[in-house]
Amino acid sequence: MGNYVAIDRTTKFAFVELHEKGTRRVAGDFLRHLIEALPYKVHTVLTDNGTCLTKPGNVASAASIIKEAIAVEETFRAHSFELACARNDIDHRLTKPRYPWTNGQVERMNRTIKDATVKRYHYDSHGQLRAHLTDFVSAYNFAQRPKTLRGLTPYEAICKALTGESNHFRPDPLHHMPGLNI
Repeated sequence: MGNYVAIDRTTKFAFVELHEKGTRRVAGDFLRHLIEALPYKVHTVLTDNGTCLTKPGNVASAASIIKEAIAVEETFRAHSFELACARNDIDHRLTKPRYPWTNGQVERMNRTIKDATVKRYHYDSHGQLRAHLTDFVSAYNFAQRPKTLRGLTPYEAICKALTGESNHFRPDPLHHMPGLNI
């Protein structure tokens, strides 16, 4: 059982999925689901060097090489997550090996999720855990007011950014937001 977590550095908006296995295909699908859920374009992702996110031993992303192969219609084999980055014009950056603090926001969110779910409650099924996780992340995004956002929730931070910089958003982004649309 593994979870995938993405956090927007500016708005602190969290996106989480729980999966039975952490495979390459699941990681690529997670990124595609994240792109669909967010009301704005993702331009950069920072990940660790896990094998579900990049080829073992990579110190840099292969997304640019994949984009070149796609442009010239060359046949190629690609890692699912890197392919998702290349097809969506996302810069994939990797943390240094054995430096977990460079991925600190996600590490902290993973600990918060674990403390609020499996360390505190017993679940009779994975479905119960998924439902509680969805409720927790919705409460975080729509009710939690991190100090770094000066009293705003992550959702309110996105709405505020929408009014100020609407050129970064997709048309009518509020219809693409997961959770409550108030």
